Parts: sequence; C-alpha cells; structure tokens
Amino acid sequence: MNEGLPGSKEQRVLLRTATGKDAALTKTVLERAGMQAHACKSVEELAREIEHGAGVLLIAEEVLGDAAFSAVLAILQKQPPWSDLPVLILARTGADSIAIVDAMEMAANFTVIERPIRVFSLISSVRTALRARKRQYELRSVMQGLRLADQRKTEFLATLAHELRNPLAPLSTALALLQIRKLSSEAAQPHYVMMQRQVQHMGRLIDDLMEVSRITRGKIELKPEVLALEQVVADAVELSRPLLNGARHELELMLPDESLKVRGDRVRLTQVFSNLLNNAAKYTPSGGRVAVTVEHHDGAARVCVRDNGMGIPRDMLASIFEMFVQVTDTSSAAQGGLGIGLTLVKSLVELHGGTVRAYSAGAGAGSELVVTLPLLAAARSVVVDGALPAEYGRVSGRILIVDDNREAADSLAALLGAIGAETSVAYDGEEALAIAASIHPAVCILDIGMPGMDGCELARRLRSQAGLASVVLVALTGWGQSEDRLRITEAGFDHHLLKPVAIDKLLALLPKGAPVDQPRSAAVQSQRES
Repeated sequence: MNEGLPGSKEQRVLLRTATGKDAALTKTVLERAGMQAHACKSVEELAREIEHGAGVLLIAEEVLGDAAFSAVLAILQKQPPWSDLPVLILARTGADSIAIVDAMEMAANFTVIERPIRVFSLISSVRTALRARKRQYELRSVMQGLRLADQRKTEFLATLAHELRNPLAPLSTALALLQIRKLSSEAAQPHYVMMQRQVQHMGRLIDDLMEVSRITRGKIELKPEVLALEQVVADAVELSRPLLNGARHELELMLPDESLKVRGDRVRLTQVFSNLLNNAAKYTPSGGRVAVTVEHHDGAARVCVRDNGMGIPRDMLASIFEMFVQVTDTSSAAQGGLGIGLTLVKSLVELHGGTVRAYSAGAGAGSELVVTLPLLAAARSVVVDGALPAEYGRVSGRILIVDDNREAADSLAALLGAIGAETSVAYDGEEALAIAASIHPAVCILDIGMPGMDGCELARRLRSQAGLASVVLVALTGWGQSEDRLRITEAGFDHHLLKPVAIDKLLALLPKGAPVDQPRSAAVQSQRES
C-alpha cells in the first residue's frame, strides 16, 4: 500500500455495492455529506484502487463471495504496521451469512452493518471510520519521523566520533614523541602549542553540544538590552575574521546609514552571526567571496550572509536547521565541526522573536542565510504649531510617557515637547523598559491601567534597572480610591495624578528650564528606534 499518497486519495471511501443503483445512491449521499466517494465497478477495480489510497471500504455482503475478493484480503493482510484499513460490510437483514461469519474470523478490521441502513447512521458510521483512519495516518507520520530522526542521530554520532578522534590523533602522537625523546623546552614548545590548539578544538565541540542541550531543555537565559544591530554584526565579523582570512576569502560588509536598534542578548546574537560567517568560510572554496548586509526591511531588521561556495541542494533547504541534519557531500569539505551550528542559530534567533531562512539555487551555486529580527518600534515625530502661555514656563530633561491610549500619549508628548522637554513615547510596558534602558529618562509618566504589564509592575521593574533608581515616577490614572493610591505608592511612584490631568499640576512636578518667550513649532522626537 502506497505510504506517500496525497490526502485527497487517502480519505476516499471506496464502494462496491450489490447493484449499480445502490452505488450511485450511496455515492451521492456521502458526497453531499462532504466525503469523497469512488464507486468501483468490480472487485478487481476495488483491489487496484486500495493501492492508490483509501480511507475506508464500504462493501456489500455479496462481495465477500466473489472469487476476486481474495486479492482484497491479501492487501489487507499485508498492510504496514501503522495501517488497519476499516472495512464496513453492508449485510442483509436477519441473514446469518456464512461469508459474514468467515469474514469476522479474518485478521482484518471488519464492521458489519445491517441493511437497509438509515442515511444518518450510514454517514455517522463512515465518518467514524474515516476519523480512525486519519489517526493511522498520523501514526504513520510519527513512525516516519522517528525513523528519520534515528537515522540522523546515527549519522551525527558517527560524525561526533570522527570529530573527536581527529584532535586525539595528534595529541596521542605528540605525547608519545615527548615520552620517547627528551626534548629541550624550546624544541618541545611547538608540540605544546599544537596540543593546546587541539584541546581547545575539542572544547569548542563539547561547548556546542552543551549549548544545544541547554536550549532544547529550556535552560538558556538571555540578558536582553537595547543593541545597535550593526555593531553586533561588526563584532561577529571580528570574531570570524581569522577563519575568513585563513581561507583568503574576500569579505564585503554593508551597514545601514542609520542605526538599527533591537532588543537582545549581545553575546548570543554575536554568536549567531559568527556561526553564519564561520559556515560561509568553511563551505566556500579558498579565495571565495562572503558578503554581509545589514538593512531595514519591511519594518524589521534583516541581516543577510551570502557566499559563492558549495551551495545547498534544494531538497535540503527546509531541513538544514534541524538537529543532526548534515548537507550531503559537504561535511568532508568543511574544516571540522559537528554540523549543529545552524541548529544553534535557529534556536537563538527564535528566542529573540526572529526568524532565519536559507536560500540557494542548488549545489555549487552558493547560499544565502537571512536572519530577521524585530526592531524596536519605528520612530515618529509629532508636530505642534503655535504658542503656549508664558506662565507654563519651560520644561527640560528627558521624559518618558507610557500609555496604551496612543492619542493620549502622543498629545501629552506634543505638549511637553512644545515647552522644551525631550519626550519619548511607549505604548506598553516591555517597550517602555527597552526605551528607558536606552535613554535613562529623568521622569516617567505612566498610565496604570494598561493591559499585560500594568503601570505598577512597570514602576517596580523600572526602579530595579541600573541607573533608574532615582527616576521620578508619575502615575497618571483614572483610579483614585484610597486603596488605589496605596497600591500606587507601594509600587514606588513619587506622584499620583488623576485623569484628565491638570496641566499646571503636572508641570509643577517636572524639571524646569528657561521661560517660553515666543511662539514656536516643536517636533517631539521620539526615541522609538527604527
């Protein structure tokens, strides 16, 4: 029985009824119920169609006496371990058929239904059988996945043994040489350097294994901060430069004109891009070309690592990030390694909320690995024209405004910007934490009733950030009961103002600058990085 059939045939109901009229009627009933039915004109056709895919057989009792039914039985008895094709037998009412009795003794999944059968009962019986058949297909997929995983694991262990033996060979030889010959310190020094190099290589292999283990068990912890992505990539280039230079590759690095800010773990992201560069160096013949592009694309940050090396077969593009997968015929060309670098890359990128994709025109056509990471929210400018009353005075310093009501946040930012403040806006707690870590505001004006992380939790987390212990926290909320005020005070707020805020009361809490002396048009520059 074909195991790789398209789903449309795998869920077919194959019919062989007592008469052609019964077949046509049953087929119509099933198709109106949303099932795919195929009426077979003979038992021989039924046997052939089973090989092409079937979800359930629906046959009349009379079919069991057909000599050709032996071919159907042979197919049912030779099913693979995952398969137990349901067979529904429509039996004549009140008849204790010898054929039925014999069929029930066979090692097959037979169910007897008396006819005439009501339409609802027929549809219900067939649907139940199809659901059971669907579970069999799911089991087949699991078994195939386990077989493939076992094969990949076997290949990986063979690779691991090979890679660990490689450094052991020169280590063993050098130790034997040092035992046999009494070398001076100067003469022995090259051997010690070589041994140290091989030990370090083994250490890197073990580190890679431990990294994968920690990630798959969820034991890795990121230390996120606001990062300039182009600087992270530049750091990765410096880490990989010895390998690139050793292979005499030409490196082209293209960075954006404006900084791309992301929130992530500097060490882990550097590891991601260093791994991609190392792969490009290893699988590109000496004297090749490696290009790295960092750019803003469709509202996200994108890093592309391209090479003109060995390429990736098209049928491997979807699986090269999976554990234990090695691209056929390339492992011998690589300069050592377990082939789990891309697994690490995928796991770390996804932990940062990003994606990684591989592209290649095929073997020998080079490859491109593309990492996409979420940017901190795009920069916006809110412009306010006209004059403000001179008695408002002038506000100075950096002020962060956090409110899930965008219009409320933007309008307050515009107002404070018009009288001198350097304002930043965030619409939720996580974004506010990232911006605060980047700009170190003097004052944070926080809405309390935000979804997700509310203003009180945000206040506590802001207080715990390095350099923000002394920030002035102003609660701006519609909650004014005594218990609300107590909760807000306990969260670490310095001031509590009710909405709609009285501007003069708010301004009294903010750092002052020179008075306003003329109308001005002020652009409120947000720190929501692009």
